[in-house]
Amino acid sequence: MQGQTVCLAHMDVADREIYLSSLSPDSPLDHRGTPFNEDLLAQLLNALRDPTGKPNLGRSRFDWATFSGDADFDQATFSDEARFGDSTFSGDALFSNATFSGTAYFRGATFSHDAQFGQAIFSSDAHFGQVTFSRAAHFYGANFSNTAHFYGATFSSAAFSQAIFSGDALFSNTSFSRNAHFYRATFYLGAMFDCVVFSGNVLFRETQFKQASQIGPLICGKWVALDRAMFQYPVTLEISARQVSFVRTRLASTAKLQLRYAELNLQDAVFEYPVLITGRPTPFHNPGPEDPLPERELSDLDPGVRLTSVSGVDAAYLALHDIDLSDCRFTGAVHLDQLRIDGWCTFATTPTGWFRHAPWHWSQRNTLAEEHHWRARIARRPTPSNGWTLPSPDTPELRPAAVAALYRQLRKSLEDGKNEPDAADFYYGEMEMRRHDATRPRSERALLTAYWAVSGYGLRATRALAWLGVAMTATIAAMTLWGIPANEPKPHTTGRQVTAGQMITLTTDTPAPVNPVGPWTERVTTMRFERSLRVVINSVVFRSSNQDLTTTGTYTEMASRLAEPVLLGLALLAVRNRVKR
Repeated sequence: MQGQTVCLAHMDVADREIYLSSLSPDSPLDHRGTPFNEDLLAQLLNALRDPTGKPNLGRSRFDWATFSGDADFDQATFSDEARFGDSTFSGDALFSNATFSGTAYFRGATFSHDAQFGQAIFSSDAHFGQVTFSRAAHFYGANFSNTAHFYGATFSSAAFSQAIFSGDALFSNTSFSRNAHFYRATFYLGAMFDCVVFSGNVLFRETQFKQASQIGPLICGKWVALDRAMFQYPVTLEISARQVSFVRTRLASTAKLQLRYAELNLQDAVFEYPVLITGRPTPFHNPGPEDPLPERELSDLDPGVRLTSVSGVDAAYLALHDIDLSDCRFTGAVHLDQLRIDGWCTFATTPTGWFRHAPWHWSQRNTLAEEHHWRARIARRPTPSNGWTLPSPDTPELRPAAVAALYRQLRKSLEDGKNEPDAADFYYGEMEMRRHDATRPRSERALLTAYWAVSGYGLRATRALAWLGVAMTATIAAMTLWGIPANEPKPHTTGRQVTAGQMITLTTDTPAPVNPVGPWTERVTTMRFERSLRVVINSVVFRSSNQDLTTTGTYTEMASRLAEPVLLGLALLAVRNRVKR
């Protein structure tokens, strides 16, 4: 009966025994559409066991077959093509340590319970397209020597940990309703995960991608973990997920990461060539004109990308575009002065407004998360109500000198990128940290405090103008009350009358200005105010008023000619720093 489709379930006992006795290891089988229970399958496999006790099947055809109960093919060897297309496994499907020497064809099969393919060897192509795995699919340590086709498959949870894909791994258009594990898997050629939807976590920890050039676009409702993974070929990754982790990931060639919704962690990642990380404003699409990939599980999030850490990263090759850096920790990164920050990248800002427990008003500026953490720690009441972000308990404490170094390097990066206004904010932050650095000399800190109070380190035009107004008002008041003489001195000519015919000697002199006397209220007149105003205006532009002044007025004018032009210059400098290109 070999060479024809055999339905063991419909044979009587005698005919079944005759058929089974005719089988030997490596016999071809054709049981398409046959319903198997556990006992009937065991009888078939027992007839095919080799001297080692393992089932050895030749060319096998189980298309449209149904397996009720467990289907135990553990350690079986399929020496030729094995076809299970559109078959149904109602119980556990056990193919652990099985060897498929020919094509393994499971396209359209349904696994209602666990599917065990752990340590299985696929020497030729493996076809699992359109397969439905209703429960766990275990491919732990499986070895795919040729192409592994999982196109359009549906997984519940899947484990491909330590699996080896020597050919292309095609997971296009698959869906995973629970977690998917690819821990320590190896992809020697392409790893096609385009248009894949993961409802749970997907873990690629310590996975090696030898020649993969494209990962995604994929959608993940939770966490994509690429920790300690290695990419050895130029690659583009397109991911929409809640969290993406690249902790200790190694990129041995150029890479481009296009992300949506993600909270990204790059701690201790290694970049050997230029790497671009950019936020994607529009949804990913299937190839061609199809509708965008579904992002329903991410609809409660902002589609922007938030970078949380570059600690331990050599940023010389890193470029960021349209990334939210408000919570990013830069501590421990090197070559931050070479970091490229382009597009719409945002930083944390200072809290604004007047504060109940602080007699000052914070002006808004861009800051680093490290300054937020430091100020929250030193606050008298370290709560979110003061506007500074509290660090997590495991965040190491930084000294102001370390934060100043971060500001200095990132300021250089922004200046190289021609972003002068944001670079000015980082200069302000650097000076703030230097002012609070207790390891610096007191004289230097006092000078910085004065610089901060007078003009906000040359970056707060309103502050400098306010002090200029105060100085001018004080100068006008001093001039009006004490600087303008009581009467304007007039030249006085004196001489001596002599007889006719003799030379006359005349002497012209200006009397010394007379200090004003009388009550202060009588000294405040329109004329005295107007003369005082002219003196002050000339002092601001560093000119002499050429007016007669009392001794007090002379020294007041000298002081104003020194201080007020400096304040005006600081105000102009602050404006220049804000509009400089």
